[in-house]
Amino acid sequence: MNRYLAVGLALLATAAPICAKDNLGVFDAWAAFRDPAPGRCYAIAKAERRSGTSDYVAYASVGTWPKRAVRNQLHVRLSRKIAPTAAISLSVGGQRFRLSGGGGDAWAADKAMDAAIMAAMRSASSMSVSSVDARGRRFTDRYRLAGAATALDAASLGCARIRR
Repeated sequence: MNRYLAVGLALLATAAPICAKDNLGVFDAWAAFRDPAPGRCYAIAKAERRSGTSDYVAYASVGTWPKRAVRNQLHVRLSRKIAPTAAISLSVGGQRFRLSGGGGDAWAADKAMDAAIMAAMRSASSMSVSSVDARGRRFTDRYRLAGAATALDAASLGCARIRR
């Protein structure tokens, strides 16, 4: 495993409110986990390194909660706290999506958008999330999508036996 990826995953485990129980695998830039206690599985990746200030450790995750009938829901932890009225734009393989969110978090607006984002992630090589921070500065968090499709599949399979 790439030493930087291992360090990044360790940081994610401590920085994210997600405490995984079972490692389902590391797939290039992405990893998949299962947490049986609340019955959730997710794929996760840390944003690429960037210069400048950060308020948070940026990551993107795609979660599945079978007991809540939620599948492949995108969550992005932004690197900076965003301005209250700032738009959040996700770009995946030439497609653009306007995310909902606030503070340092962003989500797809609905299930249809989640599905479109997942389809785009499977065929693109990178994605980026852009907004304006609380100090009025534009910023962009970038992600490599190498391994994302496999991590998404591993997370879905990891929760296949969990019933509603």
